[in-house]
Amino acid sequence: MQLFDIIGPVMVGPSSSHTAGAVKIGYVAQRLLAEPVKQAEILLHGSFLATGKGHGTDRALVAGLMGMKPDDPRIPQSLELAKKQGMKVTFGAVSLKDAHPNSALLKLMGKQGRSLEIIGESLGGSIINIASIDGLSANFSGDYPTLIVHNLDQPGHVAEVTSMLSHKSVNIASMQLYRAYRGGDAVMVLECDQEIPQEAVAWLKHLEGVKKVTYYSLAEDR
Repeated sequence: MQLFDIIGPVMVGPSSSHTAGAVKIGYVAQRLLAEPVKQAEILLHGSFLATGKGHGTDRALVAGLMGMKPDDPRIPQSLELAKKQGMKVTFGAVSLKDAHPNSALLKLMGKQGRSLEIIGESLGGSIINIASIDGLSANFSGDYPTLIVHNLDQPGHVAEVTSMLSHKSVNIASMQLYRAYRGGDAVMVLECDQEIPQEAVAWLKHLEGVKKVTYYSLAEDR
């Protein structure tokens, strides 16, 4: 057992799942979008919907979308701060099939026109799972640099991605493969031990059969 397991995360309360976890979901989402959020539609599921307002889940998610972390003292004022910065935020309800009770569907639009749709789950103790990206399964924690490649289900794409990472001396911590159906849309999710160079991510975007590349970096200056 580690010290974190006993005392919990450093955070602005009241709840590690409804508040700290929600901040982290928003934070990971805006990092995946890779540009400032202009518009956010936030749809709450399960316990997030039933009791989230009392725990500040709405403020926590918006705080994360603004780049705040769970210990940021500005979290309680995030809705007001977002309005001042011109971020348009709306809230609603959603019923997600087979989702964790503490889940939210975020539909984001960036200031430069990028869009992103994710489902984030707060598992407790500020641990989260990004369950899907743009409608396809993902399942990653946000604790590692993570590469998400949307591609056509064709031979060779996995080898191209893993060979590139090997060439850049990037070790793969975990790898997941999903597909809608044989020959249809597929996704690769690779959590890595090192950051992936920006030029390598850009190279992947130009490969034939690759539809979208999303990279979650832990480096603050990317």
